[in-house]
Amino acid sequence: MEKTFDVVALGELLIDFTQNNVSPAGNPVFEANPGGAPANVLAMLRQFSKKCAFIGKVGNDSFGDFLENVLNSKGIDISGLLRDQSVPTTLAFVHNKPDGDRNFSFYRNPGADIMLRKEDIPTEILSNCHIFHFGSLSLTNEPSRTATYHAVSLSKDSGSIISYDPNLRPALWNDLSEAKEMIRWGLSVSDIVKISDNEVEFVTGSSDPDIGASLIMTSFPNIKLLLITAGTDGSYAYYQGITVHEPAYLLGGTVDTTGAGDIFCASVLSYILEHDISHLIEQDFKNMLSLANAAAYLITTRRGVINSVPDIREIKQVISHEIID
Repeated sequence: MEKTFDVVALGELLIDFTQNNVSPAGNPVFEANPGGAPANVLAMLRQFSKKCAFIGKVGNDSFGDFLENVLNSKGIDISGLLRDQSVPTTLAFVHNKPDGDRNFSFYRNPGADIMLRKEDIPTEILSNCHIFHFGSLSLTNEPSRTATYHAVSLSKDSGSIISYDPNLRPALWNDLSEAKEMIRWGLSVSDIVKISDNEVEFVTGSSDPDIGASLIMTSFPNIKLLLITAGTDGSYAYYQGITVHEPAYLLGGTVDTTGAGDIFCASVLSYILEHDISHLIEQDFKNMLSLANAAAYLITTRRGVINSVPDIREIKQVISHEIID
């Protein structure tokens, strides 16, 4: 059945203040980058010409204005984006390490994204999407937790594929045992799961991707496709007894790993939209992971995500190991 949207994503839309050089006085300078994992996913999907919509909440402030304008400029439907009149837009400060990894400091106590209510969820949007995507940051607090439950339920009822990325941020949880409980809930309702190797270890206790994947797939048989990202070790796909590992593109130039998992996830969802998830073969997963790894590599060579997503030409050049001009 024809649906209005390829992917609808729910969750946080925020400002990532990324450290970018120092001032003449020696003070750190932070660049205000539009971000938030679900929005990052949609921005990359637009590069694949997919029809997308965002559901979430920002503050009625200048940052909210900025984020709304950015999504609109990317061609992402924002009819499900609301403005909170009393709580400001969520902010995150990203401190990069020399290897491109980072630490986060969040200003979200509360932030507008967690003020999304069950009554705010647009039924008409969720009834018209092929894939519904969400993460765990909307599960850290109420009322957004209940809103997420409701959105997942509506999407399932409409026959959408449910996509989930735990995206664990320990600093945003009052209790990590609660984080584990909520992540496991997300795993229990999803068809496609993209999870990082450190999150696999958090959930299963195993640092071995194959063992962790087996534990997850056994505990949550509803998962049709499990994807594990492992940084410089590449990525893995697990599907109906098929296991595929694809190495990362280690071509140098990494400055910021923020959003790499989101860009990977978006690339996978684009591939799934173009293929029948019920009839995939091993070569499909090699192609899919190669595409996703290349896109993820490119975003690590840039600061910010939404305004820095790679285009198809650049991704193909990486896959071909050509020099990108």
